[in-house]
Amino acid sequence: MLRNLVFGTCLSFIATASLAQGDFVIGLSNSFFGNTQRHKIVDSYIQAAEEAKAQGRIAEYYTLNGDGTVNTQVAHINELILKGVDAILVIAASEAALNGAIQRACAAGIKVIAFDALPTAPCAYKLRVDFAEYGATGAKGIVDVLEGRGNVLLVRGVKGSGNDKDTYDGQISVLRDRPEINIVGEVNGNWSGPVAQSAVAGILPSLPHVDGVISQGGGDGYGILQAFLQSPEYKDDMPAITGGNDTDFVLWWQQEKARSGYATVSVGIDPSSGGAAFWYALNILEGAEPPQEQTYPLTVLTQDNVDDFTGLEPNSIVSAPQDEAWVKEHFLK
Repeated sequence: MLRNLVFGTCLSFIATASLAQGDFVIGLSNSFFGNTQRHKIVDSYIQAAEEAKAQGRIAEYYTLNGDGTVNTQVAHINELILKGVDAILVIAASEAALNGAIQRACAAGIKVIAFDALPTAPCAYKLRVDFAEYGATGAKGIVDVLEGRGNVLLVRGVKGSGNDKDTYDGQISVLRDRPEINIVGEVNGNWSGPVAQSAVAGILPSLPHVDGVISQGGGDGYGILQAFLQSPEYKDDMPAITGGNDTDFVLWWQQEKARSGYATVSVGIDPSSGGAAFWYALNILEGAEPPQEQTYPLTVLTQDNVDDFTGLEPNSIVSAPQDEAWVKEHFLK
């Protein structure tokens, strides 16, 4: 039976009741719980953990969701160390500031598996998303739609995060070689639809006409779209907006493509990564010896394949189940 305990206003703590079904205990320390992507990641982790528990392969699992700060996440990791877990999955709030806590976990014999947002601690296994490639892929897609010329707005992620910097660097690596692409503004959308909508709506009146928006995903695409839909100037002249595989945006894109030929690109990380990371960790505990660091694949939607994604539910992220067999095929061969 699932227990729910809440520590403060920003921390959700979820654990299973301890059952004598298996020996392993696994915990997740998720630094940030403020968007659809992270909710789906945590959901996929819990689904995988429940499946493993039913199989008798784990005794217990924990989930700690933070507020985006390093201090909270360090406290989470320390809590999991004290609980004597066998493995800790980490979505890091900082590349370097968690390293001390992670090293303490490793020194205690705990396997640490980092994914989605990585620390630099050398003892951790890492399922790395190439965020520079992520940013470059989205930027190139928008540049291609605009045929190499036009005004673009950049919508960044959480200020100061490693993922934001790497994604931005990837975007700029494409844009710096495109002299006819003009960056007319930058805002932080925090990978959140509501935050991105507010930020874009606030800056639009001060900008020249925007032809394209290069964003970072995580659920911000539909919020950006709403900001432009609310502006009379863009009612019949919507810019090409990078989606983050949020289904509300993709559903709108599919409909608008059919109606007017609207073209864009969407790039994302499958939120089933939470479940994939769980199976990866459990297999390591059971004796698998994968490389210390591997690259997690991106999911890219284009004008050519967007209509292949059917049965999408609103307020979600495009996702395909990444079960234990998928993990073994991609990471444990």
